[in-house]
Amino acid sequence: MNSELQCVKWWNSTEPFFLCFSEQSKVVCGYPISIFFIIVNEFCERFSYYGMRAVLVLYFKYFLQWDDDLATSIYHTFVALCYLTPILGAIVADSWLGKFKTIIYLSVVYAIGQVAMAVSAMHDITDSDRDGTPNNMTFHVVLSMVGLFLIALGTGGIKPCVAAFGGDQFDDHQERQRRTFFSVFYLCINGGSLLSTIITPILRGQTCGIYSQQKCYSLAFGVPAALMVVSLVVFIAGSGMYYKAKPEGNIMLSVCKCIGFAIKNRYRHRSKAYPKRKHWMDWAEEKYDVRLLIAQIKMVLKVLFLYIPLPMFWTLFDQKGSRWTLQATTMDGNFGQLVIQPDQMQTFNPILILTLVPIMESVVYPLIKKCGFNFTPLKRMTVGMFLAALAFVCAGVVQLQIDKTLPIFPSTSESQLKLLNMGNNQLEVHLPNNFTVNLPPAQASEEYFTYKEQEVSISIGNPPVTETVHLVKGQRQTLLIPPTIREEWVLVSNMNLCQESITEVEEIKPNSIHMALQIPQYFLITAGEVMFSVTGLEFSYSQAPSNMKAVLQAGWLLTNSVGNFIVLIVAEIAKFPKKWAEFFLFASLLVAVCVIFSIMAYFYTYIDPMEIEAQFSQEKDEDEEDEDEKDKMRKTEEQMVKRDSVKSNDSDNAFKLSKM
Repeated sequence: MNSELQCVKWWNSTEPFFLCFSEQSKVVCGYPISIFFIIVNEFCERFSYYGMRAVLVLYFKYFLQWDDDLATSIYHTFVALCYLTPILGAIVADSWLGKFKTIIYLSVVYAIGQVAMAVSAMHDITDSDRDGTPNNMTFHVVLSMVGLFLIALGTGGIKPCVAAFGGDQFDDHQERQRRTFFSVFYLCINGGSLLSTIITPILRGQTCGIYSQQKCYSLAFGVPAALMVVSLVVFIAGSGMYYKAKPEGNIMLSVCKCIGFAIKNRYRHRSKAYPKRKHWMDWAEEKYDVRLLIAQIKMVLKVLFLYIPLPMFWTLFDQKGSRWTLQATTMDGNFGQLVIQPDQMQTFNPILILTLVPIMESVVYPLIKKCGFNFTPLKRMTVGMFLAALAFVCAGVVQLQIDKTLPIFPSTSESQLKLLNMGNNQLEVHLPNNFTVNLPPAQASEEYFTYKEQEVSISIGNPPVTETVHLVKGQRQTLLIPPTIREEWVLVSNMNLCQESITEVEEIKPNSIHMALQIPQYFLITAGEVMFSVTGLEFSYSQAPSNMKAVLQAGWLLTNSVGNFIVLIVAEIAKFPKKWAEFFLFASLLVAVCVIFSIMAYFYTYIDPMEIEAQFSQEKDEDEEDEDEKDKMRKTEEQMVKRDSVKSNDSDNAFKLSKM
């Protein structure tokens, strides 16, 4: 039972006595009232996290002025930390503070981090010259990095605690209500994610500032910060109604110690003189004589081995918040009366999750089963990985279409040149490689010409007038041709012309590839998530021993963290000049990993942990019965020896009396 024993001290004359009773938590419609505080807390916290994360990569690119690769790297480093810190949170909660205090303390850290992010996005703080651009970018970078670290510590630390704390509020006879709570809890996660990814990009699109109006990243971070404070206040408000289980020690630490001892003991007995054992974990029997613990660890290791290829799925999945958002910035988001912001495209993920989960569970899977196909959890996960790979193939195809419409900028070893006719007569310009351009009066060439040479010879007129132009590598420059071609020709990097007769030319055309083309890749990645992630959690739970489900949960979250570190490595080391090539690379890697995982899944044997644990319990009971039987036989033998001894003494005494 989850009710605590309450005792009241009474006095009778001079002697005290105690009246103790069990206080049940208040219920509403059969549910403990305390869980409503937990559900509201989770909704606000998920709104805070996903709202901040939705605009994060654009904040890096447009506010901090980082390039795409650095913005992607820091984004995925942050996400990786968010999925690494749950291990720390679980250890702290189970070993020292308990779930309630861990949630409180880390939520305070979380809220401070969100506030730090909101302050870091206020450009007026260091805008000393009032031009709308911060003059001390170091301040904003440092404060934002501190804020992200605190957020990662907070959101990751409370992640393994909140759901488990909610489950603790139910009594043993409320199993149905507990299942309903977890379903509502999952809906709150997706509901908070959906609303935040719609609202915060709208807030980012507003303009704000004291001295100059700029994109309002401070408001986009400030609202999630406020929601985190609300989350903390709501959770504290229900403090008096919670059942707060005391920390009982961390099974994760026990597992790590047992594994460590087995490895150490095996290394110590590596000589051929020692007989081999069936499993390397059997080397822990010298210290850990509880055979059930070793058997449970074997079950966990069997599942963790299957986890090895899984990080590659998360490598692709979490790029919808980085690479895909950056891709959307080069696309047209005009849907008639509705204009979609690049970071709002992420809303398709929670919308599709809420749609696809019930369809898969009630329609797709039953139909597959009726067709006689054994669609096991591991097969579902394999298909989910393949769908994610297809999503990145779609992203690569979309990127190819985008690249056709984007301007081509010079590399560090190239220069680009545009020609501008300042006169009133048409000119025929002869460029290197026998290339000729006709320039109308007061107009520029439609495109830039790319050269690897730094010195380029250009001829005009008949007889020709030739000029040698010195170009700067890595830059775009414009050659101003005067009305009289024998006058000085001017080469500029940034044009600032005021001649009214000059025809305006678009340097970069508006985005023409529509954002709707991203919908197929979002559909495929979400379908892959439903088949991979939801099924993976179910599989992990079903294959985990009763007391080690938290260990496998930590291992599952760790695969997500490793996957984000893989993105970091590729973004910083590979540095593909073409984004479509990077998308196709990730798709190819996941297909290869998918094949490896399918082979591993083929040789995996499903187990029933409860049945195995029951066998050990039965063997233990039989051993105890054998010990009881041995004790009884030993006592019987002792009594028989004692009786024989008494008879012997009696006969001796009779013999002595007769002699007398």
